[in-house]
Amino acid sequence: MKKLILIALLAFLGIEVSHAQTAPYKAAYSSNFKIADASYSNKVLTLWKDYENNTLDNHLEWFADTVSMTLADGRTVKGKAENLAGVKAFRGSLKDMKVTIDAFVSLKSVDHNENVVCVWGEEQYTDANGKAVKVSIQEVWGFNRDGKIAMMLQYAQGGGGM
Repeated sequence: MKKLILIALLAFLGIEVSHAQTAPYKAAYSSNFKIADASYSNKVLTLWKDYENNTLDNHLEWFADTVSMTLADGRTVKGKAENLAGVKAFRGSLKDMKVTIDAFVSLKSVDHNENVVCVWGEEQYTDANGKAVKVSIQEVWGFNRDGKIAMMLQYAQGGGGM
């Protein structure tokens, strides 16, 4: 699976990313992207590292006050304080956290002039009940025009607890 993601990502990077004229569907948001500044990916990866290390207060200034996060279980949490409280409570209940990054890419929507980061990875940890958990994760992080994180969409498979 990891090799498939990497092959797809490399193929994606080597082709034109606008498919508006040939796609059988019209994208609700955008189908016109280009590779964006790597600083956006670096921010997201730093936040993944903060999560792994349980140092979640390190980069609060990177989040918009109105950040909205849709979690893998379907819940949407709105607001910086609310998101921080929720992630701290969840992460604080876990032990032996280990994160692996499979792939990531910074993209810019040409027609909306907005930046997103897509990241694929895996978490392994021990939950509050002592159960070993392994979860594959895909996240899309969106940045506002001020360069702050305005949204995150999370998808997960396996293990539970997300």
